[in-house]
Amino acid sequence: MKLGKYLSRYWKQYIFAIICLIVYEALDMVSPQVAKSLVDDVIRGGKVELLVNLLLILLIVGIGRVLAGYGREYTFDKVSFRAGSDIRKRLMEHIQKLGVDFFDRTNTGEIMSRVTSDVEAVQSAFGYIGMLAIQIVLHTAMVLYFMFRISWKLTLFPVVALPICGVLAIILEKKLDKVYDDISEENAKMNTVAEENLAGVRVVKAFAREKFEIGKFLGHNKTYYDLNMKMSLEWVRYDPIFAMVSRLLPITAVLFGGVLVIRQEITLGELSAFVAYCENAVWPMEMLGWIANSIASAFASKKKIDKIFAEKPSIEAPEASGDEKFEFKSLEFDHVSLTIGDKEILKDISFKLEAGKTLGIMGATGAGKTSVINLILRFYDPTEGVIRLNGTDIRELPFETVRRASAAVMQDVFLFSDTIAENVRLGSKDSITDEDIETALDASCAAEFVAGLEEGRETVIGERGVGLSGGQKQRISMARAFAKHAPLLILDDSTSALDMETEHQVQKNIGAMGGMTKIIVAHRISAVRRAEEIIVLEGGKVLERGTHAELMDLGGYYYDTYLAQYGEAMDCAEVQTA
Repeated sequence: MKLGKYLSRYWKQYIFAIICLIVYEALDMVSPQVAKSLVDDVIRGGKVELLVNLLLILLIVGIGRVLAGYGREYTFDKVSFRAGSDIRKRLMEHIQKLGVDFFDRTNTGEIMSRVTSDVEAVQSAFGYIGMLAIQIVLHTAMVLYFMFRISWKLTLFPVVALPICGVLAIILEKKLDKVYDDISEENAKMNTVAEENLAGVRVVKAFAREKFEIGKFLGHNKTYYDLNMKMSLEWVRYDPIFAMVSRLLPITAVLFGGVLVIRQEITLGELSAFVAYCENAVWPMEMLGWIANSIASAFASKKKIDKIFAEKPSIEAPEASGDEKFEFKSLEFDHVSLTIGDKEILKDISFKLEAGKTLGIMGATGAGKTSVINLILRFYDPTEGVIRLNGTDIRELPFETVRRASAAVMQDVFLFSDTIAENVRLGSKDSITDEDIETALDASCAAEFVAGLEEGRETVIGERGVGLSGGQKQRISMARAFAKHAPLLILDDSTSALDMETEHQVQKNIGAMGGMTKIIVAHRISAVRRAEEIIVLEGGKVLERGTHAELMDLGGYYYDTYLAQYGEAMDCAEVQTA
């Protein structure tokens, strides 16, 4: 992330803000000069007629500083918020383009920290912190100039003191840089623990693990506290030095300036102005440490954000050429294998699914069933073999084409904290009508329970579907897939939480969807028995394949599963009509 890119984007606003800043500082330099004239000309010189003019100048200076200060503050804040918004937008767009493997190895809490607190730290560098840094340089230069005009001898003291404070500020910044890096990391870990605990609060309570989870969070909280105390200790070592130097300057000016007044090298009014300038030079020294602290925090956050930007999508696809309607013809796995890390997930999988047909996939947990779905949706690319959609390698097709071709009901149901209607409309918010929603809810056997809710389809469900049963969430998830009207329907163990009667009705409704191509991943034979082909996976390989009758005759894994689910008393014909 190049900060200069964002600075150049708003260069006009920055120029205006800096002009306001220059005016603000220039007016600030006028007040000591007025004080000088008041002492030398009015009080000591007796020129009372100048008093009204001098007071009028102070009034104009005050009004001018208010207006310039407003323009400075408002413009810097506006630009910083825009820059922060741009960074956050670009970061989210980049994250959305990353492959599923990135989210597999990166905690949600860490990503949230980068998008929120780290962007805010960088944003401050564009606004208030950046403004103060520029102001300190400009203010110090102006103050030294006017001091030097009054007395170069007295100016030697701040000329020596200011570089010392600058060097100390740089040393402090370098020490704080590493501390802030650690603080940012620990903040991400703490966010992850909190996010997981809140998302899984029902599991925590069900297993009475509140104390354990609190202890785990407190462990990270203690580390976060210790790191902040380490930062504070570094800060308090140097801050007293800044404070001491800032207090000594006016005192030194009065002592040595008094000698120069006695020697008549400067006037009493000039000494008054010099002391005022010394007091004006104090606050930049006091702010140096805090500025160094904030800049260190911003750069530590920038490095964290840069790590996210350095991530490259594991899979890429050509850009979509248009919004043309997709016509599904076939899906083919040609000797497909998948390896993630050192683990072989799938080995030499081949099948071809023609339009309007149904493919059933069965197998024990961990056999690779969901991995087949992940490959179809192009969450991963095969390490060997080719997946073809309508005869074209899906790696040559845009993501939009591949993913619009199908509507998936995933094993892990996720519902957004929104109305039921908006969750169902997710597949195509612009084209799905209220009638489509009603039809989809009917097909998934969800219409009855939704109608029984106080606000019906406009009922807002909790985060991840909190407040709904597992079966209700599955039915809304199926309605979401049905409403999309995609040519390929993928059901990944989507009826596992339904009772037998509801499952039977849902399967009957799915069977009535004419012309739709289906891939059904299931543990229950009742879900796949009508498929034109059934594939049984074991250890990522095809163990058995065929129709229901062929697999029953084979007497292998499928047959054993049938016996386990239906018992020996039922024959194939009974299962077919169940």
